[in-house]
Amino acid sequence: MEQAHTLLLNEDACGQLGEHQRAEFVYEWLRFLKKLLPTTDRADVKQKQKRLVEQLLGVLTGSPGPPTRRLLAQCLALVYRCGDSLSASLALDRCSDIIRSKDDSPSALPTRLAAITCVGALYEQLGRLLISPFKESVGTLLKAMKSAESQGRYEIMLSVERILRGLGVSAVPCHRDIYKAARACLTDRSMAVRCAAAKCLLELQREAVFLWSSELESTATLCFRAFEGSSYDVRVAVAKLLGTLLASALEPKQPVAPRPSGRRMCLEEVMELLSGGFLRGGAGFLRASGDMLKGGSSVSRDIRVGITQACVVFVSALGSGWLELSFPTLLALLLELASHPRATQMPADAACTRRCVSFALRATLGTLLGEKAQVAAAKEICRAISPHKKASDAVAAEANPEVYVNQHILVCALLELGSLVHGLGSTATPLVQDSSIGLLDSVISVLLHPSASARLAAAWCLRCVAVAMPAQAAVLLDRCVERLTALKSCPEAVAGYSAAVAALLGAVQHCPLGIPHSKGKMVLELAEDLLRSATQNSRISMQRAQGGWLLLAALNTLGPAVVGELLGRQLLLLRCAFPPSVRELEAELRRGDCFTWQVTLEGRAGALSALKSLVLCCGELLTEEVWARLQTPLSCAVTLLNHLPTVVKSYGNQIRNAATLYRLRVYEILVLLPPETYTEALGSLLRQLVNELTAENPSCCELLLLPPLCHPTDLTLTGSTAHDTDQRYIEEQLQSGSLGIGTLEYDPFTIFQSSQQVPAPVPAATTLTNATVQLFGVIFPQLATPHRAQTLEQLGEALRQLKGVRQQTAQILVTSALCCALKALGGARAGLGGEEVCKPARSLLWGALESPNRLLRCVAAEGCARLVQALNEPAFTVSMTMASIDKLKSAREAVCRAGHALCLAALQRYSGGINSPQQLASSVGVLFPLAQDTSSPELQTWSVHALAVLVDLSGPLYRAHVEPSLSLVLRLLLSSPHIHTHTELHFSLALCLHQLITTLGPDLQGESDAVCSLRSVCLTACAVLQESQECVLQAQAISCLQQLHLFAPKHLNLAQLVPSLCEVLLDYSVLVNMCSSYLWLRRAVVACLRQLAQREAVEVCEHAVTLVKELPRRDNTQLDVTIKEVGLEGALFCLLDREWDGRLCQDIRETLGHMLSSAATGKLAHWLKLCKDVLLASADSAAAGALDPQQEDDGDRDDDSSVFHARSECGGSFSSLRWATRVFAVECVCRVVALCESADPAHFDMALAQERRLQESTDFLVLHLADLIRMAFVAATDHSQQLRLAGLQTLLLVIRKFASVPEPEFPGHGILEQFQANVGAALRPAFTADAPPDVTAKACQVCSAWISSGVVSELRDVRRVHELLVSSLQRVQGGREVPSLLYNEGTAAMETLAVLKAWAEVYIVAVQTASRSKASEADTDEGTGGAGGPPADANLLRFVQTDLPTLSRLWLAALQDHALLTLPPQYAQQLPPAGGTFYAAETLEQARPHYCSSWAPILHACALWLNSTGFILMDEGPANLSRPVTPTSMGQSTSLSSVKSPEDINTERLHLILGISVEFLCSPHSQNQMENITSCLQALQALMDVPWPRAKVGNDQALSVELLTVLHRLMVTRESVEVQLAVLQLVRQVVCAAQEHVREKRHSAEVDDGAAEKETLPEFGEGRDTGGLVPGRSLVFGALQLCLCVLLRKLPQLSPRLAGGNPSSPPGVPAGISVPLHASDCRLVATALAILSDLPSICSPEGSVCVLPTVLYLLVGVLCELVRGVVGPAGAPLASGALQALRSVLSTPLSRAEKSRDAWSHMLRCALHTLLDCGDTGKEALADEVTLLTALTIFLLWASPEVTSSEPLQSRLIQRFKTNLQAKDPMILRRSFQLLTSVFQSPAGAPGPYMQALGAAVMGYLRGVESHRPQTPEEQQAVQEGARALEALVQAAEETHRPQLVSALLPVLISFLLDENTLTSASGPSRALHTWALQELMRLGPQHPSALRDLMASAPAMKARLEAAIKGSQERSSTKSTPQPPSKSSPSIQLKTNFL
Repeated sequence: MEQAHTLLLNEDACGQLGEHQRAEFVYEWLRFLKKLLPTTDRADVKQKQKRLVEQLLGVLTGSPGPPTRRLLAQCLALVYRCGDSLSASLALDRCSDIIRSKDDSPSALPTRLAAITCVGALYEQLGRLLISPFKESVGTLLKAMKSAESQGRYEIMLSVERILRGLGVSAVPCHRDIYKAARACLTDRSMAVRCAAAKCLLELQREAVFLWSSELESTATLCFRAFEGSSYDVRVAVAKLLGTLLASALEPKQPVAPRPSGRRMCLEEVMELLSGGFLRGGAGFLRASGDMLKGGSSVSRDIRVGITQACVVFVSALGSGWLELSFPTLLALLLELASHPRATQMPADAACTRRCVSFALRATLGTLLGEKAQVAAAKEICRAISPHKKASDAVAAEANPEVYVNQHILVCALLELGSLVHGLGSTATPLVQDSSIGLLDSVISVLLHPSASARLAAAWCLRCVAVAMPAQAAVLLDRCVERLTALKSCPEAVAGYSAAVAALLGAVQHCPLGIPHSKGKMVLELAEDLLRSATQNSRISMQRAQGGWLLLAALNTLGPAVVGELLGRQLLLLRCAFPPSVRELEAELRRGDCFTWQVTLEGRAGALSALKSLVLCCGELLTEEVWARLQTPLSCAVTLLNHLPTVVKSYGNQIRNAATLYRLRVYEILVLLPPETYTEALGSLLRQLVNELTAENPSCCELLLLPPLCHPTDLTLTGSTAHDTDQRYIEEQLQSGSLGIGTLEYDPFTIFQSSQQVPAPVPAATTLTNATVQLFGVIFPQLATPHRAQTLEQLGEALRQLKGVRQQTAQILVTSALCCALKALGGARAGLGGEEVCKPARSLLWGALESPNRLLRCVAAEGCARLVQALNEPAFTVSMTMASIDKLKSAREAVCRAGHALCLAALQRYSGGINSPQQLASSVGVLFPLAQDTSSPELQTWSVHALAVLVDLSGPLYRAHVEPSLSLVLRLLLSSPHIHTHTELHFSLALCLHQLITTLGPDLQGESDAVCSLRSVCLTACAVLQESQECVLQAQAISCLQQLHLFAPKHLNLAQLVPSLCEVLLDYSVLVNMCSSYLWLRRAVVACLRQLAQREAVEVCEHAVTLVKELPRRDNTQLDVTIKEVGLEGALFCLLDREWDGRLCQDIRETLGHMLSSAATGKLAHWLKLCKDVLLASADSAAAGALDPQQEDDGDRDDDSSVFHARSECGGSFSSLRWATRVFAVECVCRVVALCESADPAHFDMALAQERRLQESTDFLVLHLADLIRMAFVAATDHSQQLRLAGLQTLLLVIRKFASVPEPEFPGHGILEQFQANVGAALRPAFTADAPPDVTAKACQVCSAWISSGVVSELRDVRRVHELLVSSLQRVQGGREVPSLLYNEGTAAMETLAVLKAWAEVYIVAVQTASRSKASEADTDEGTGGAGGPPADANLLRFVQTDLPTLSRLWLAALQDHALLTLPPQYAQQLPPAGGTFYAAETLEQARPHYCSSWAPILHACALWLNSTGFILMDEGPANLSRPVTPTSMGQSTSLSSVKSPEDINTERLHLILGISVEFLCSPHSQNQMENITSCLQALQALMDVPWPRAKVGNDQALSVELLTVLHRLMVTRESVEVQLAVLQLVRQVVCAAQEHVREKRHSAEVDDGAAEKETLPEFGEGRDTGGLVPGRSLVFGALQLCLCVLLRKLPQLSPRLAGGNPSSPPGVPAGISVPLHASDCRLVATALAILSDLPSICSPEGSVCVLPTVLYLLVGVLCELVRGVVGPAGAPLASGALQALRSVLSTPLSRAEKSRDAWSHMLRCALHTLLDCGDTGKEALADEVTLLTALTIFLLWASPEVTSSEPLQSRLIQRFKTNLQAKDPMILRRSFQLLTSVFQSPAGAPGPYMQALGAAVMGYLRGVESHRPQTPEEQQAVQEGARALEALVQAAEETHRPQLVSALLPVLISFLLDENTLTSASGPSRALHTWALQELMRLGPQHPSALRDLMASAPAMKARLEAAIKGSQERSSTKSTPQPPSKSSPSIQLKTNFL
């Protein structure tokens, strides 16, 4: 294909190719030429233009296919546009000659079509340059159309459209001729021609004024005729034409000639024109009059649906502004149409009309208007309802015939009102509360209307109100129940209000806050009353029975929590609805009349509906006991089915409808129940089902029954697209055939279903057919094999006996039922049976495969696949495959072959796919020829689709067939002439291409010639599909390109793909939705953009903006402007606001999310402005958060006056966006903050951001803090509840992220401090009385975060938000004894716990802040003596302490509730029957999640409060509670005799906190695990800081051991260093508690027994007399385990098994190499060693001997690692901790106890030996010799002499000191001398050997200093420490030897002295040493005068040196003390200004 990429066609390369390859080569050349020409220099084009035109004309005469001819026309026109345009007339003449040619052979048709296309393209590109031959060209085209076939007429219409587009106003002379030709084509039999004609007329009306003036009526009539029998595409195109014409007529775009009346057309006339078509269709006057006289209606649904779409286009074209102004008139006209007698003659016509009017209202109001305009529209609808509701006041319907006229008006108005309110959500609250409108009164009054349709519409409207505003649900429910109770004697009231109650109960499913639990009981009582009184008055028996069962069925939707306690009463009602036994049923059949049976059947049908609802909504309540109680009613219900024919025969058709409804309900409930519950009735049921399936006149709607049974992929073969269009609400009625569309009155029991769309149940007879099919699928698998075979044979025989339409209908039902049964068998893997079952099943399915019904063939193919799955035998699969292949070879009918082609491909769809190459090859070999059979397009379509299924099922096995398959696909795409008439073929080709791309997968990235060729074919095929005029094919092309991008992204040109995608969204010719009106195309575009944005979001946005800048537009659409201003992301926001499809909206959100993630940090200002504009783009400019000054305190009014009172600024490029879009914008803001958090620290540092902003053009989030606060405020104060929650969440996020950011301009202040008033104003509306609980709960969270953040610096500011929390505390003090009347009781628990959690968080921060303040004050007092007052943070605790008595009781109550709720299910009986303090027993499950999210901070706060009180109960006095809350008693009786002591109360509080903590730490299951774990550990630490609980824990060893076990598990399962450190600190506290307990016991024993009997004292501590430690019961053992865990995880080399490698080493570190520890790891290890050192002290002497080896092993092991340097540079704290732990172990009294002294000494000697061995490394230098020597010194100082004085240890110790004293490092020397000093100063006797052995070494070092003076401070310090060590030796020596040693010390000090000459030139350390030595001599001289005197006498040189040093020192001192004369010197402070 690379040879095709030239300007001129490479004819040599093209000539060497075959016919098909040549077509592909030419198409690829044309593709390249189209891209090349606009970028080529004009001179080059002119130079080669002649040859290029010849080549293009050669292609034109070569019979090109449709894709090639379109591309050829574009290239030919581009050649003349980019080159010499003067010769274009020659090409035009050539094309005209071809068009005029008389050659009618099939081979000449493609050439003629190509010429027609070229003519249109030439005029489109060159325009007025071809004005001369214009008339001739148009005449040629129009003349050719008279004899042209459908393809020719289609192409001519498209060419004429292009001519009009190119010439514009210059084409006026031919407008009339074109109009006449287009009129004829608009009613052409070909749908494609109709579409083309509509597009041509749409282009014509731009300049042809007569179309929407003088010819408007005739054109409208023509459009009505075009709608008749039309397809979806035709309806869309013609509706666009008609709507545009009407809009132009109403508001002309250019001046027109005056009408005869002298005025412009008005809206009434336009609507009269549309209404005429709607009522009379496209017929003439005479025909319409004849139909009216006959009383019939000839208007088809196609016409009415098309007119409805035209009405939507008409309103959309006029715009939202016009709609706002003209809506009252438009509404009146539409409602008048809905009530016209001619439009509502039959129920089906009435339903169709109502749906059309509803769609017209919904598509305009819901799409064009903003929220403010929608509120105004809702008010107009309420005004329209008011005149008609008065008709319901008539006593009898006969007295007021208008009732049946206005019912349709009410239905349309109420449904649209409900939709508006539902869409507005909580923003509609002012509308509902407006008493002048009386919305609720108007709706409720309709509930008394005599028409069931109006009543149900009113009930649905009330449901929409309840969903939109959950606060209204309970209010409306009470109101309806009250009215129903008062009007029980009125049939209309019973029916209307029961439907309203049911609808409101159904709305609760969509209200997260629910309704009060008691409402369920109220509804049940009402239902019981209705059912009991149903028999009292025969006039209203039917209504009461239906209403009662409707209420029961709706009640079940409240869920098991409500229904559970009412189940017994409901079961009783169900049982009472049926006879108590089958015998009673038989007796019942012999009595009664017609009315009695009608009421009975209706009542039992209602009972079964209630049971169905119970099974669906509360299936978990249906235990075996319940099933046993329902067995008799179910048996009676099934038995009655057998007798229904007799009853119907006896009483006639009057009860036929009731009998049908009863059968339907029985079938529906049996489908849901396990077949085991009705096994005995299987035979009779099966007989009835067979009769139903083969009945003479069954009510069957195949378009409702068959599609769910088809495979989703196969549905594309049927051409059914109604479910994937924007107009599906009205398009669906065209699919329902003669049965009509569904309406709510067909089944009122659907009004409480979970769907939020208006239910549209079909008639009961149709639903019965579907239920029959489903029940057969349930019963058939339960039959034995012979019965299965017999049943299938019976069905086959019945089909053979039927003929004609009856046979086709029965075949549909039988095939569907069999498919259901096979699906159940295949899914259950139950097996089908032998050949006796397979044979009739296959016969039935194969008969359906040959049906002309496409849907039935698809179902049959699916049934064959399920048959193979159910049988699961490879041999049978092969036989089925071969039989299908034989059929394909032998059959001649195209329909038969099509069905078997699909069956062949789908056989192994559910059996693991195709895994046999031979089978695949044979299947492909059969399907390939069929796919090329052009004689039957349908067979081609099905064969290509089957090939696509084969590709999908074969996977990589198909790789060998990919190349020929791709060639086939491309060949068919280029050559197939059926692109307009048989779109399904091209759709199948696109599907096959998609599967082939998937099969190639990542191989498409290869660079081999074969892969490049395949990739090129794929891209070419995608281009062919993308250039198609059919939107469905464009969507498939985009999906294929998306798949290519997935596997080979670098080979896809985004610069071409992205503009092509955006052009769909920027389609200026479409007025609805501001983009393509084809939903599936928009879905494909957005899905592709979503995938592209995942990788190349920035490039996608850039390409989109480039497209808009370069693309010429004649209409400046809103979306176009949006992309220019705010980019593609802004356009996507607009699209999101106007789309209704859930999947599409989700893709838009994900696309924006990907763009945000990729570009938010780089384009921060752009994204924040975009989100801000979206958020502020509301039509309601008054902010909901505008504060009422009267509600402000005087002290706060001045601050709050500066907050945002109104949204004064507009939303930028956006207007009237809805709350859902704005909620998403706020969520995007939160995502921006999260992205910035992980991007750059400067985003949250104002000083750094300002500094970097000056240096680089980078934006930072902190610079936009004001915008963030602004957006959060606007959202938090909106009318929409969801937006308020999102705004509060944003505010919470901003507070958390920016609380610690300082303000650079004002040191000591935070950057958020300037927004205090804004935060307070945003929070205040959430604490009003009418605020929803979830909003208040979220606001409490924000309050706690704000107060805890420390941002506020003044008490007044703290008090402002604190008062909000105080008010919330006052609201919740009443607990659940003050239940909410609006929401579920669980919401009270949610709000209460949120308040308590917020207070707990504030209290925790207050305590921590107070602690830090005390510490800082202590430091300040030490440094400066204390000054200043306490900061505001320190006063925070005082605010909380005021309410602390109340809070503490509420906290404890909440913890008690949480403890009860966390009990295992087996202890559920221990729960209080009435519930806890804050939850009710009925709403336990709803409250449980709120406790789980709140308990941890409350637990921590309780522990801190108990810590502050020291567990001392004080007389807290009244706690300001509205009722007594005494959780501290923990369930105690209130009688005086059982009042518990303070000790018992404290014990229960302690156990409560310990129990909750231990239970959670055992199995952390909360979502916020780390936060909750930390809270638990901190709470336990706070408890253990208090002596009383510490004593309790220390006294209870079992509790301590259990706690250590839990902590050990936590240590193992959590990697967080903070958690692990907290665990170790808590363990240390537990060990300390045990220490105190043992110490207390020993002290008590010593005091009690006296000092004389200490030898006989019992042994306290673990181990006792035996020394054994029992695992699981020993505290010491548990602590050892935990410490060992820490040590081995951080230092695995301590274990011999792990010494070979560290399992926790990071990747890349080889085994055996230790990883240096971090500082946090060192803290962990040091804490573990400290715990180890304490363990021997809690043991008995024998126990200490048992545990000491382990302690010493680990301790010495860590020291050895420190000495070797394994720990790393951060090991200084660890070294200090290890040495401290060693000292603690050595100093324990147990080492000197008589019973353990010898063992201790032995083990300590071993430890000392190990340490010495660690230091003996040979030639290797130790990394930390100081630590080793320090450890050895600790042994010398703290161990008993018998440990260190034994040989050879003592000699080795001395040698270690000698080695260190010879070190070169002055730091080692200094530390060695210090340690030696401490040894010399130890008690008498011990240091003797060390003095003798080391004194000489010290002396030798000091004597060498004179020759090597110190040059560094370190060397100076080493010399000084050496001198001090020598002095210590002198002091420790005996009196006899001391003079001799002094005589050695003094010369050393004198040798440090320098003479005066040397002193001035010596280094600083030498001079310092000189000064220090002189001071020492002056100090020691008086102490040893005789020694000094003798030395001076014997050493004159020393004497002279000493005297000179003293003299020099005295002279320097006198010089300093003599006052110096003032000298000129520079002042210390330089003045900037010279004042002299």
